[in-house]
Amino acid sequence: MIEQENDNEIFQQVDFSKEQLAGCEFIECRFVNCSFSASDLTDTDFLDCSFEDCDFTLVKLNATGLKDVCFKRCKLMGFDFTLCSDFLFQVEFDVCQLDYALFTKKKMKKTTFRQCSLVECDFTECQLTESVFDDCILTGSTFYRSGLTKADFRTAIGFSIDPDQNHLKKARFSQAGLAGLLEKYDLRIEA
Repeated sequence: MIEQENDNEIFQQVDFSKEQLAGCEFIECRFVNCSFSASDLTDTDFLDCSFEDCDFTLVKLNATGLKDVCFKRCKLMGFDFTLCSDFLFQVEFDVCQLDYALFTKKKMKKTTFRQCSLVECDFTECQLTESVFDDCILTGSTFYRSGLTKADFRTAIGFSIDPDQNHLKKARFSQAGLAGLLEKYDLRIEA
């Protein structure tokens, strides 16, 4: 049985799909090899928490608080971050599967994505100033009217970003990534 307030706890191999989590609070907790598949995280707050090797398939979100939360090797396919509370929203991702995730209109300044699969994600109108996409796969992801000032895409692959539709001032790209900025012009870039 999970308490309403949980502080500085370690949860290992817990199947949270069988727990009532809506409205719970977790502060400085660590979740290792846990399943949140089909869990209801409505009004649940996570503050200074880390998730390692966790599964969030079909999780239910509504006003879920993710405040300084780190995800490592987690499966977050189709995760709808737009339903999470904007108050103190801050996340970090390391070797995560985030395919089909929605980040529309989220303020994610200085967010780090490290070795993540971000296939078909929606970053429309997302604020990603100074964010880093380190060794990430961004195939089919949408960037439209996104704030990408000083964002780092030097080691990212598969992205297509229209410079006319996004704020890219001082964003960083490698030479190999220039094709992703010129895609709309249907140019043939040869080495």
